[in-house]
Amino acid sequence: MNQQFSIPTALCLCVSDIEALIQGRTIAALPRMFIRPGQRFALYPTDSSASIKVWAKCELCQILDETKPLEILSKLTIWTPKVLKEILRQQQYIFLAYLRVYQLPQLQEISVNPNIQEKLGKFVSLPNSLTVSEEKPVLNDRTFTQRKHQLEKLEPALHPELEELQSAIASLSISQPAAKQLDDDIKVFLGWSSDKLIKQPDPNLAWINDIAKLGDRSIEQDEKKTNYQAGTDFENIARKSLEFLGFKVESAFKGGAGGLDLYCSKPYPIVCECKAGKLIPSGTVEELLKLGGMHLGKTQLLTSVKLVIGPGNPSIDMLKAAKEWEVTIINAMTLQKLVEFQAKYPGAINLVELQQYLQPGQIDYKIDEYIDKSEREIKLRSQIIIVVKELSEQDNQSSKVTHQSFTVTETRVHYNATHNHRLNDEAVHDLLIELSSPLTGYLGRIKGSNWNSDRFYFLRDLPIN
Repeated sequence: MNQQFSIPTALCLCVSDIEALIQGRTIAALPRMFIRPGQRFALYPTDSSASIKVWAKCELCQILDETKPLEILSKLTIWTPKVLKEILRQQQYIFLAYLRVYQLPQLQEISVNPNIQEKLGKFVSLPNSLTVSEEKPVLNDRTFTQRKHQLEKLEPALHPELEELQSAIASLSISQPAAKQLDDDIKVFLGWSSDKLIKQPDPNLAWINDIAKLGDRSIEQDEKKTNYQAGTDFENIARKSLEFLGFKVESAFKGGAGGLDLYCSKPYPIVCECKAGKLIPSGTVEELLKLGGMHLGKTQLLTSVKLVIGPGNPSIDMLKAAKEWEVTIINAMTLQKLVEFQAKYPGAINLVELQQYLQPGQIDYKIDEYIDKSEREIKLRSQIIIVVKELSEQDNQSSKVTHQSFTVTETRVHYNATHNHRLNDEAVHDLLIELSSPLTGYLGRIKGSNWNSDRFYFLRDLPIN
């Protein structure tokens, strides 16, 4: 159980400084005096309602003068060179306090101090002492140690462009969920946040749960002989599903009776019929070939993927015809599984690779095989990331480098020692390159003179279920 402490005082800072500490954008504050390392205190916002969110422990306090490179200090903190120069002009020295910040279990409301604006950068007594613990640090030990070392040694920021991007979208994240998600991802990437992101269900993707339901509803209405609307709804959600997977669905061949249900032009042509109801009739293949040939011509039809999607069971004659004319049949639930996987791991569905699994006949089991294979590949990448993370955490406390980096061979040896699967250096290097791409950003890369001298370091986790 975490030890508890009683805190009778608070350091007064402006709201923007406190929020930057809470968000992990900085680990430093600018008090008006020297703070003793080890001292604990609440952080009191001087320009908002009297409520306290966090407390802090001073880990180090430096006294800086004009000989320090203010440009680098500015890039490692939240203050512009102009602000830092003005502080030096007013008081000759900058007191730079390194703060380990901890969240309070709940907001602490306190009476407003009428003279609080005059106390900026100074300590005030709290009306009542706060009882706190170190249970909820804003940054974990490893991340804080790295950030402290970087600031103490005034090492330049590793990713200045990303830091500028984060600053640019910070205000948007308050009102726009998409901007907030990007903001959170960047902060994890930069090390400003050490918590694993728990992505909340996207309300815009709730329709995915209805794919199989609409298929079942069409079966129910089919039994009642009233399935027209259910069939239309199922066709619409099938279209939405294919688009979500990355297919380009065209609408040129629609038009009521005689129209082809769906046609995908990219990344490869697909002609598709959606069959609602409890049975996929034997005439479905004939209908698909006739309508597809009418709109595309015989040559293009025969070279296209021919797909039937439906919640019901295909008749025996339908299965025979599907084999003969190379028509793929998948169940509504199988389509939902594919879409769910794409939602869970955006971009994980490789449509060109998926085409190899779209074989003639009922192929739900083949789609399951593809999803299982793709999940194993994602798991392997997550394991490689964990290996680099584990290597960086070994003897981390004694390390004096901001980022511990490792060769391909070191990563391969540790992976093979901790997993049954055996990889060679070339395979590990390919995975490390992929995971250190700027488009993925799970690892960082220090390029060597050749592929075997490249070094890699941990940036963020790839969570899997």
